[in-house]
Amino acid sequence: MDPIMWLLLALLAFMIIGALIAAETEDLLSSVVCVGAVGAGLAIIDLFLGAPDLAITQVAVEVLCVVFLIRVVLTRRDETHETHKDTLAIGSVVLVLGVLLVLGGWAMTTLHPFGEPLLASADPGVAGQYLAGGLEQTGAANYVMAVLLDYRAYDTLGEATVIFVSIIGAYAILRKTGRVHHALGNEPDR
Repeated sequence: MDPIMWLLLALLAFMIIGALIAAETEDLLSSVVCVGAVGAGLAIIDLFLGAPDLAITQVAVEVLCVVFLIRVVLTRRDETHETHKDTLAIGSVVLVLGVLLVLGGWAMTTLHPFGEPLLASADPGVAGQYLAGGLEQTGAANYVMAVLLDYRAYDTLGEATVIFVSIIGAYAILRKTGRVHHALGNEPDR
């Protein structure tokens, strides 16, 4: 196996361990730091896979979210109460994570070898074919949108996923489920 593939697998393992620590730790600040480490690992993976624009987006979103979350954690009042852990939910998460890990491992073995061009046998090259009939083939208004939406759709989807996951992570940490207002005697927000 290629040394870069070993590095990518090590970074993936680092990210999984960081995510598990972030989900299971009692200290909220440690959880935020682990989420930041997972995001940094993803940015490094993006660089190794040749997507620097996705890595820049990841770093920008990650830095803003981590700074914001650290500020919130340091200035919050602790109004939470302890809840019991549901064994079925934990088992379901472990099962789904195991299935995703197996499918991800299988997908990594079917990838094209790292560093080799995908379209080395194309005669005029992809750029020549694209410029010759790119707008007619894609139906886009201009070449930039045609490239972004047709030829780089996975990269664009990855950038949107980074932003979406950051929002979901911030919501998961900042949610008020289980909070009790001692001073006012109100019921917890739902």
